[in-house]
Amino acid sequence: MRVLFVCLGNICRSPAAEGVFRSVAGDAHHIDSAGTSDWHVGDPPYGPMQAAARARGVDLSPLRARQFTAADFDIFDLVIAMDAENLSNMERLRPPGNATELHLFTDYAPDTGANHVPDPYYTRDFDGALDLIETCATGLAHALKDRA
Repeated sequence: MRVLFVCLGNICRSPAAEGVFRSVAGDAHHIDSAGTSDWHVGDPPYGPMQAAARARGVDLSPLRARQFTAADFDIFDLVIAMDAENLSNMERLRPPGNATELHLFTDYAPDTGANHVPDPYYTRDFDGALDLIETCATGLAHALKDRA
């Protein structure tokens, strides 16, 4: 399964989701992340997010931001958005007739009551975002295992 995580800038939530999901799912899937904006293309994940992830044993330092493109619908089997705005922005780029699955990350953690992963770049709650990302990543791993 080829899984892509997407947020706004690809420097906090989606690289954290990529790193956490990789630690949960191992090498069973091709995993990547992207942002709907081009603001941070080529930049590493945001320093405070890297530090919070590192404290949990997740190294985000090799990752670099890139922008989501319509071509990603042909590359990935499953595209996961961090919030409804990201989801909407990606839907606008969907090629006609493309059926790639597109979901909110929180769809995989319904017991949390969350409908999006809050952006810690603005909230400054990196640990809270990582808590939710870990819960969603575990739920996603179980969902993909059930499909196999």
